[in-house]
Amino acid sequence: MALASLVVLLTLVGYAALCGVQPFARCRKCSGMGVRQTRRKVKVCSRCHGRRYRLRIGRRLLNTGRDIHRTGTRHPHRHDSDKEFTPWP
Repeated sequence: MALASLVVLLTLVGYAALCGVQPFARCRKCSGMGVRQTRRKVKVCSRCHGRRYRLRIGRRLLNTGRDIHRTGTRHPHRHDSDKEFTPWP
């Protein structure tokens, strides 16, 4: 049981490191080509919009968590007494 937990933990840490180092991966729908060929037509990939890369799911979760944390935390409040005193305006 401990060995299985360790393997799962190492896998998650490895995936988190991969998302941090290389946040984009090749598009799975077009295999990183940016276009798809259907019968006789060549179309721009609808999933990656021709950019050939997609954002990894782990990186998307990290960005969403970071945005939620940023909007939910209070910013330091600046008081008027913190301003420097100048004898003339």
